[in-house]
Amino acid sequence: MDKLEKLTQEIFNECKKDGDPVTMEEARQMAEMEIKAKSVNLGAREKAPKSENAPKKVHTVKVSDEKKQIFQTISQILNENYENVTVLTENKLIQVKFGGKTFKIDVVEQRNKAK
Repeated sequence: MDKLEKLTQEIFNECKKDGDPVTMEEARQMAEMEIKAKSVNLGAREKAPKSENAPKKVHTVKVSDEKKQIFQTISQILNENYENVTVLTENKLIQVKFGGKTFKIDVVEQRNKAK
């Protein structure tokens, strides 16, 4: 008994057990569809190529006034007390070289959870 015949018989028996009126031919069609569905590899689908002319979406970062103020204060204090202070990313990341070591200070605003 090959795979198709075995699956056809299983489907026929299941339908009979559930009280569904199914002929052997209908059970065979269901078995064929099931085997075809299992053979389709969903991960192998090729994605449609993106158009080169399509405009890219611009990601805007919203920085609150409070964060800007805190960043400026931290930057000012570090510049007054240390020599090698560099702003790597405005309103975000500061690098300080001190005592042969490099330190990075990352200012992150924690926002309220969305409901």
